[in-house]
Amino acid sequence: MCGRYTLAQEHEQLQLRFGFAPTNLSISSRYNVAPGQDMPVITGGESRTLQLMRWGLVPFWAKDEKIGDRMINARAETVHEKPSFRRLLKERRCLIPADGYYEWKKLPGQTRKSPMRFIVRGGELFAFAGLWDVWRRADGSELLSYTIITTDANELSKPIHHRMPVILSQNHESVWLDSGISDPEQLTPLLRPFPSEEMEAYEVDTIVNSPKNDRPECVAKVQG
Repeated sequence: MCGRYTLAQEHEQLQLRFGFAPTNLSISSRYNVAPGQDMPVITGGESRTLQLMRWGLVPFWAKDEKIGDRMINARAETVHEKPSFRRLLKERRCLIPADGYYEWKKLPGQTRKSPMRFIVRGGELFAFAGLWDVWRRADGSELLSYTIITTDANELSKPIHHRMPVILSQNHESVWLDSGISDPEQLTPLLRPFPSEEMEAYEVDTIVNSPKNDRPECVAKVQG
């Protein structure tokens, strides 16, 4: 699964990398993003839009927004057939900007786990493949929310966890956002493990265990 990630680069870097339309949204660096929080998400085709959405999908048909607590991830293998996701795969795909994510490594003979940060090519920006939806509250207000798609772990991350988030290659990002594509047979092949040789992993401090800690120290390498 993917239950915590980072987006430590600010608005200007995001706009240069992803080319979304100008916006008044103010995006600040985040070092320990947790489910239930609002984060920038990119939608649209040729004209990309940056919006804030809550992490934890609340489908339009949900009776209670608390369902989002259980829907932070969607499995790539079944996303085209699960009722909660198959319509969104056709109609509401998104990019979730990030520059790293965390997993916890089991330590031999110990109950505690060691947090690890996974990054791409020295920390450059990338995008998770995501799905989003709009849920309307009883008062008529709208909640925009998203889920991160996961797949089998690559060789780098497999010793830590058997799943990893889908990191789209940069040339597949436009395909993923293309509203003219709705055939799952064209989309699901994009949902594959990112190449291990293009990633790095390193140990970070246990301060990331609490989402209350959201500061640069979260992404610093533990000196061993």
